[in-house]
Formats: sequence, C-alpha cells, structure tokens
Amino acid sequence: MITTVTLNVSVDKAYYIKGKVEPGTVARVQKCINSAGGKGLNVARIIDFCGEDVFATGFAGGFNGDYVKALLQNDGIENQFTSIKNETRSCINILAEDETSTEFLEPGAPVSKEEVEQFFKDFDPMIEKSDVLTISGSVPAGVPKDVYARMVNRIKEKGKCVILDTSGEALEEGIKAGPTMIKPNDEELEAILGVKITDRQQTVDAAKKMRDQYGIEYVVVSLGGDGALVVSEEGIFHGRPPKLKAVNTVGCGDSMVGAFAVAMKREMKIEEALSYAIAVSAANAINPETGHIRMEDVKEILPKVTIERV
Repeated sequence: MITTVTLNVSVDKAYYIKGKVEPGTVARVQKCINSAGGKGLNVARIIDFCGEDVFATGFAGGFNGDYVKALLQNDGIENQFTSIKNETRSCINILAEDETSTEFLEPGAPVSKEEVEQFFKDFDPMIEKSDVLTISGSVPAGVPKDVYARMVNRIKEKGKCVILDTSGEALEEGIKAGPTMIKPNDEELEAILGVKITDRQQTVDAAKKMRDQYGIEYVVVSLGGDGALVVSEEGIFHGRPPKLKAVNTVGCGDSMVGAFAVAMKREMKIEEALSYAIAVSAANAINPETGHIRMEDVKEILPKVTIERV
C-alpha cells in the first residue's frame, strides 16, 4: 500500500472558454471539468494508473470536502480525510482558445490545533499499513510549520519510506527530519543552502550538499524537458527522456513523485527507478489531461530513456 498525504486539498475547476481572457468582461464557459485537486491527489491517481494500491488522506471540510471525497471515489481512489469545520477550498484554471492558462488559487481555510492533533491520531494507523508514503504540496493556515517534520519522524520511526515534495518554509522544516527522498528545484536549493546555481555542476554540488547535510537518501532535481538528476549513495545519475511533443506539462512533477513511490514499493534499483519515473512523467506531458497517463505510453517511452552516471 502507498499512502499519499495532501493537507491542502481543493476542488479544481477547469473552465474552457472561447477567445481569450479579457479583464472586466463576461466570459461564457464552454466546458467545465471538476476534479479532486492538490498535488498529493495527482500523485495518488498516478500510483493507481501504475497498478499499485493507493490510499489518500489529508484534511477535508464542508460541502467541498465531501465533493473531493466523492470525486476520488469516482476515480477509484480509497480515501480517509480528517474532517475540519471550515470549507475546503476551490481553485479555478481558465483555459482559453489562445492556449493561455489563468489560475485563481484559494489559500485554504484555517485548520484548528485540535483538528491538527486529530489528523495525527488518524494518521498513525495509516503508517502501519503503508509501505511507502508521500507528502505533497502546501499547508493550510493554522497548521504548524513543523507539521511535515513531525510526519516524517513518525513514518521513519515505523521504518517506512517517505517522499516529501513541498516548497518554502514547509520544505525547510521538513528536511530537518531526513525524509527518504525530496524533489527540490534549483531555486529551492539556492534558498535553503544559500548558494547560487548557474550551471549543471552547481546543481549537482548543491544536491550533494543537501543530501549530506540532512541525511536524505535520494535528492531528485527535476530538469524539465531535460529529465532529472538523482544524487544517492549509489551514485549521481542524470536521466533524460526521448524527444517528445509535450501538450501539458502541468502535473509532471507529481507524476514523477508517484512513479518514484511505485519504484520504492517494488524495490527497484535507483537507475531503474529513475528511468521509470522519467517515463511516467513524460507520459503525463503528452496527455492533455493533468495527472493522467496511458500505460501504453509509459511502455513505449521507457526503453528510450537514457541514464548517464555523472
């Protein structure tokens, strides 16, 4: 079992409109697609596509919270969320004919101290039944800044693997607990380590420093269309996808996290895990629907991924 944690879930609304976004005017929505949103829920769907059992958790409240759970149920994703008094947020993405994307992201309603403690009570049994856990995305107001560190510590005490994919203060605090894997970008490495990155070697050096300083087993740095770097005890590896025509890169990072979680569950060696994660991420990029892949695409891309020891 793989468990995904999304503390700041949302109802994601994709609005498709004719023409382009014109401030101060009325736009008629041609089509609306609602989905259970939040980075960890994208991860959960990818894990399900890859054929592993997955369980989703986090906070959910009000009518929107019930809707998120219903949407997940429709996707075939088992879930159990800690209930909160406030309404779960909504996020809107306006997709226009000129191929622009305009997003409105609500911050997430405040969560009380009592609700945070209830989450930890609910969470402990989930750790027991999980082989791998992922923690993704932002945290709502009211949640203490060290919440991810607390979660990582509890998971590690049970001897389970944990992937942390977040940013800002949540990442700075979370890495202090030494998660199994993190997925920072260059900007996050710069902010946490106080360094300047201008070339690939500096990225490698920063990732090595991050790994050594915080005792993180795998530091994965996404390089966009150029694949990803992994710094690990086994070595430093650069994986590259084949040349593809990307149609939607939103959710590629979440797809990579989901694939790495599957690879950990299947106990793949790091080079095999990196190849698999890049293939899954690339399969997301050629699919117009965010957080969705076709396994036939993964199987076609996988042999074309190249792995180089740095």
